Amino acid sequence: MLLIPAIDIKGGQCVRLRQGDLTSNITVFNTDPVAQAKHWVDLGAQRLHLVDLDAAKSGKPVNLAVIKKIISEFSDDVEIEIGGGMRTLERVEQVLDFGADYVVIGTAAVKAPGFLHDVCCQFGGSVIVSLDAKDGMVMTDGWTKTTGHSAVDLAQRFEGYGVDAILYTDISRDGMLTGCNVDATVDLARHLSIPVIASGGIRDLEDIRKLLAVEDDGVTMAILGRSLYEGTLDFTEALKLVEESEGSED
Repeated sequence: MLLIPAIDIKGGQCVRLRQGDLTSNITVFNTDPVAQAKHWVDLGAQRLHLVDLDAAKSGKPVNLAVIKKIISEFSDDVEIEIGGGMRTLERVEQVLDFGADYVVIGTAAVKAPGFLHDVCCQFGGSVIVSLDAKDGMVMTDGWTKTTGHSAVDLAQRFEGYGVDAILYTDISRDGMLTGCNVDATVDLARHLSIPVIASGGIRDLEDIRKLLAVEDDGVTMAILGRSLYEGTLDFTEALKLVEESEGSED
């Protein structure tokens, strides 16, 4: 199980949201995202999940300089995935040229599947699709619009395009520290042959244990956000739990 600390960037600062709300419920946890990235790398992170929240809203790479600096300083040590505003081939190519390992495509994948297909054709091996769902149905546009499509149906379609993984978020739990929706996540993973990344609501070590129990079903990674920043989950302890689990399987 790969545990991936999230660094959400808005206005050049490391923040966390509740249920994706970009207008309120914003908490600043560090005014220096580069320092925050160093903190997670120093603790043993193997991958970082960076999101340009301003770009996700406007489509313009507002925090590109900060993201570029994080990539330049840490890409030799960890994998880096970038999300937020990935709506053009030029934008995708730009961050991959900076040295990012993966791009995370959300709303654009759902609303413009032809674009996603083109990205997979040109940048195969570096594409993650983020599906945000409520009651199993995928939402877009900052979680304000339902697509009428189930997460399973869209994920299977995108797997056929050649995406490398699906990042699945239960939006009712995101940023709420109410526990990961393991049942929905593992149900999705069982319908796919590509990995599923769990996200949304992960609170503590018990959630990590639940995810470890379904790793063989294809839930092989997890994004950790507010739990790390508010201290309900100790990253070092979580990594230790994963290591012990892997050791017991040998």
